[in-house]
Amino acid sequence: MKLHRDLEINEIKKLIHRRSITLAGNVSLSIYGRLSCKSGKRMKKTNRVFFKNETEAIQQGFRPCGHCLRDQYVLWKLMRTRITSSLLKL
Repeated sequence: MKLHRDLEINEIKKLIHRRSITLAGNVSLSIYGRLSCKSGKRMKKTNRVFFKNETEAIQQGFRPCGHCLRDQYVLWKLMRTRITSSLLKL
């Protein structure tokens, strides 16, 4: 995970070109999504982090964006609902 505030714009462009970062996330909301996501582009630089891949984002406790990663979000929501339902039965 790389913090946007610690990177210069030229460094970010190089990392994207090298595929060292493929996703961005919002630290305040713990949401990750595509670099091209309209919702993600509106976030403050101080809240933005970059990830190499989905595995890294998930390991850091982030969830998929409901806009640009709709399929992953629906699956995440379904799994969360099942876990919550199972815990309530205990």
